[in-house]
Amino acid sequence: MVTVYDVPPNKLIESVSEELKEMEEIQEPEWAMFVKTGVHKEKAPEQPDWWYKRVSAIFRSVYVEGPIGISRLKGKYGGKYRRGSKPNHVEKGSGSIIRKGLQQLESSGMIEKEDDGRKITPEGQSFLNDKAHEIIEEMAKENPELSKYL
Repeated sequence: MVTVYDVPPNKLIESVSEELKEMEEIQEPEWAMFVKTGVHKEKAPEQPDWWYKRVSAIFRSVYVEGPIGISRLKGKYGGKYRRGSKPNHVEKGSGSIIRKGLQQLESSGMIEKEDDGRKITPEGQSFLNDKAHEIIEEMAKENPELSKYL
């Protein structure tokens, strides 16, 4: 059985983001084209579909590290805040982006709240595992050695 742990994260996130675009519960907010993803960034993201990629990355993080809260996700999506000639500081990512993404995933039934944070539902787990299986099948066409995972 193929799980999320068996495939490269970037391929899984790309594949899941394409699927999330088709779901009506996951919608890019109106302000998404203007917002930065954290204090440490100088500009807003240039990719037109960055929202879906971020939500799918959050979805994978909840699967792998869950139950997980917004604060830990903010730390994960933070970065180096450059302050000119002064030493750099580490800043957390935007909590609003993470919160809205988690709320959308909750409304679609993929994750749920728990006392310790958010955790993945059985429906969300099977969704991600099915996507991982599709990716392994595609990779096995190029590399026959991977067919042992199927």
